[in-house]
Amino acid sequence: MSDLLKVENLKMFYHTSKGQVKAINDISFDMKKGETLGIVGESGCGKTSLGTSLLGMPSVPGKYESGKIIIDGENIIELKEEYIRKNIRWAKISMVFQGAMNSLTPVYTIGKQMLETLNRHVEMDKSEALKLIEEYLGYIGLHSSVANRYPHELSGGMKQRAVIAAALFLKPKLIILDEPTTALDVIVQAQIINLLKKLKKEFDLSFIFITHDLALESEIADRVCVMYGGKIAEIVRNEDIYKNAKHPYTKRLLAATPRLKKSVSKLEFIEGVPPDLLKSHKGCMFYERCKERIEKCKTEEPKIKEIGSGHYCTCHLIS
Repeated sequence: MSDLLKVENLKMFYHTSKGQVKAINDISFDMKKGETLGIVGESGCGKTSLGTSLLGMPSVPGKYESGKIIIDGENIIELKEEYIRKNIRWAKISMVFQGAMNSLTPVYTIGKQMLETLNRHVEMDKSEALKLIEEYLGYIGLHSSVANRYPHELSGGMKQRAVIAAALFLKPKLIILDEPTTALDVIVQAQIINLLKKLKKEFDLSFIFITHDLALESEIADRVCVMYGGKIAEIVRNEDIYKNAKHPYTKRLLAATPRLKKSVSKLEFIEGVPPDLLKSHKGCMFYERCKERIEKCKTEEPKIKEIGSGHYCTCHLIS
């Protein structure tokens, strides 16, 4: 399979009155067509910042510092906003943002908001556009009458489906899903995951699935990218993460995850808090919380290296 997306040495910092927050600090990875890449880690590790950066719209006051985001041979970082809005965003890459209610305007109907998305990208007769809206609502399991309803009239699951429908409109190659099942009960969560699997096959999609839930990631991802402190700790195939994780942070996350098929006498937790990305750091970002650290970890930053087929790790302990 050919590369769909290639990210090279990406840096995106938030420029604040207190200094630069290094939210994305020298990240590289690639994705193949039809692949689902999971992005996991604690809150504050840079998952959402990575998602919005790939979309060409880092949140204010975020700015690209360096690197490349290449899709279809074009480096998004070098393109003008007007071109990205017309030809890249929602046309090649779209995003389902965290919390459907935050993505929907409460005073507009679902149909009007979906119509606005269409109008910003393509010229289409209104009756034709409304027909297309009904068609896409059908794809995600909602009745056409939902187009005339306001967000507060829908359940959490229905709102999330409507946001997913809007992300599909222009038939993008890649959809970024940022915690798409947050605040949903387990039954609706399972329905959304099954819907995404169905849509991936039906529309030949690729996904970047952002979550803090490793168990949920295992349901949908082909590879898992573990982030910590604005950097990549480990990239590993989904089928290998539970039996062959190498980075101490990945192993601690797994130890804190409940298992259905394995008896666990006690769930672990990771002492301390993620690093302050406003401050300069020497050595490994995980040093202060790592139980396996060595002296070298304190002063020398580890480099990411391939330790197996498609398996990458950023740790001095891995030879």
